[in-house]
Amino acid sequence: MAVKRVILTVIGAALLLVGVALLVLPGPGLLLVLAGLLILASVFPALEQYVEPVRRQAMRTADESVSSPWRIAGTIAFGLFMIAAGVVWGVVDALPLSGWSTGTSLILSGLIILGLLVWSYRRVRSRVKT
Repeated sequence: MAVKRVILTVIGAALLLVGVALLVLPGPGLLLVLAGLLILASVFPALEQYVEPVRRQAMRTADESVSSPWRIAGTIAFGLFMIAAGVVWGVVDALPLSGWSTGTSLILSGLIILGLLVWSYRRVRSRVKT
């Protein structure tokens, strides 16, 4: 059980940190903050009190992220930029911290941004239909 606790703590903390970084970048950062907080709350029950306020704000922000074509386009452009930057960082050796470890993390970040955008869009569209 101790190994599971450590793994959940590392995953939760990583999601939380990436989410915090995405709060200042285009992308659904609060959704990742929420995911990290949910995982960490399963390990540290004292964090449960923060889950619901973050959940409400994350859902509101997810709705706003797809509220206009410009926001959607900006997030798509940023996600594609992250993927392209990952390929460049993987291929060009002259860049700082170059290599596929950095490139892969950038590509993964771009895919997460695009995936969360699709999730937000589908969530809003399904509520509009009902």
